[in-house]
Amino acid sequence: MSELLSHELRDLRPRLGNSALSSPLSAGERSQMVAAATVKIAELLNVLRVDHKFDHNTRDTPLRVAKMLVNEVLNGRYTVPPNLTQFDNAMGAKELIVTGPIEVRSTCAHHLMPIYGNAYIGVLPSAEGGVIGLSKYDRVVDHFSSRLQIQEELTHQIGQYLSEQTSPVGLAVRISATHMCKTHRGVRATHGSRMVTSEYFGSFSDRPDLRAEFLRECMSLESSMVQR
Repeated sequence: MSELLSHELRDLRPRLGNSALSSPLSAGERSQMVAAATVKIAELLNVLRVDHKFDHNTRDTPLRVAKMLVNEVLNGRYTVPPNLTQFDNAMGAKELIVTGPIEVRSTCAHHLMPIYGNAYIGVLPSAEGGVIGLSKYDRVVDHFSSRLQIQEELTHQIGQYLSEQTSPVGLAVRISATHMCKTHRGVRATHGSRMVTSEYFGSFSDRPDLRAEFLRECMSLESSMVQR
């Protein structure tokens, strides 16, 4: 039995396209997945009557696309989430922390088109708990973005993971992004057309003043980015 088939048999229960496999892919399983995907992408190009055998531009396209999908676009499905090393909240910080903009690069589950924009994360730390390094927020956003996504669920996954792993008093996530399934097909909207989603956990859920402060900080960070 091949290593890849063995992994498939271990993972029989239905899974959403933006959820992780029951266990991460090994290097051998990943290589076999790339090889199998290369064959299928070549078949698709044949159906679309795109020459990938003699055209110098598309000769290696099936392999390139397969590697891109497995190792980059969908990497968050096949790997474990980032390890969030926590540090003691030595000074007992308990005021709102907001970080952003964090680059979002994801792929729409409906049309397999890119989603790109920025995420902002607000944390109300526990005076008795721990804190994590700022770069960890970027790594979490990148991990959950590297799947087939819809923005609402991506926003929730980021917030849920951070909330469960770090146990803050409150946590907020806001994503503002452009969807190429809207700008490059259908209505062909301007690239300035964006979608904004937010998720609130803990004290953010029942404190409008805290949500308002978070959103003001997001606007401040966003405007400073535009002015650069």
